[in-house]
Amino acid sequence: MRTKRFSKKGMWINILLFLLAVIFLVPFYICIVTAFKTPAETAVSTWSLPKGLDLSNFAEAMEKSNFLQSFGNSIFITVVSTLGIVLFSAMMAYSICRNQESRLYRMFGSALFIGIMIPFQVIMIPVYKMFKNMGLLNTYRGIIILMIGTSLPYASYLVMGFIKSIPVALEDAARIDGCNIWQTFWKIVFPLLKPITSTVGILHVLWMWNEFNMSFIVLQKEAMRTLPIQQYHFFGQFTINLNLGFASACLSMIPVIIFFLFAQKLLISGITNGAVKG
Repeated sequence: MRTKRFSKKGMWINILLFLLAVIFLVPFYICIVTAFKTPAETAVSTWSLPKGLDLSNFAEAMEKSNFLQSFGNSIFITVVSTLGIVLFSAMMAYSICRNQESRLYRMFGSALFIGIMIPFQVIMIPVYKMFKNMGLLNTYRGIIILMIGTSLPYASYLVMGFIKSIPVALEDAARIDGCNIWQTFWKIVFPLLKPITSTVGILHVLWMWNEFNMSFIVLQKEAMRTLPIQQYHFFGQFTINLNLGFASACLSMIPVIIFFLFAQKLLISGITNGAVKG
């Protein structure tokens, strides 16, 4: 009886997981199928398969969206922002964790938690006005500063949980050997943070590649736009070109899918190690 009860429970769990998988995969199906259709085929049915593989949508989407330039913008902004987040979050988390006796650093830790809870939409208008007055609109440094600043609370909070598991005795031994605080961090502590820094880096690469709100506000000139912003312009107020829009979306998904396939082992390892150490 107990085996039957567990088998029924497992069956319902499998059914639920299958339904969830279908829900998540349906948008990908629509995106890929529509990218290969002609506008006439899309008007007839969204769900039907294309009669042939119409690659003209991809060529036209690349031309109209200035794909290569937008791709370069996305690569540069994503890489530089992610490196900044990994380095600054590690330093911030270390300084807060190793100075818990200081009231000021405890306040910094609380401020990080508050920063996680505040959505970007709340500060969107003040940020726009501030960046406009500082001349940071339509610049790489403006969007990179904004992305790093809004990501540091979450990233630092992740790293803090990992640093707490590192024995302070290792740092004491390094200081006895003559290391200063910078040498202790970069030569002793930072290498031990590889599992969590890898996780933070991978998560933020995936997030920043698809980031829309901040890029839409800061990067208004066409030459500065990233891939998600260029895709948005296929969906206008009076006209919507689904075929070109989804073709552009398929092209922008390829790099991040390839990146995730190579990086998923590091991501899983970082999450697992962090859970065990915490």
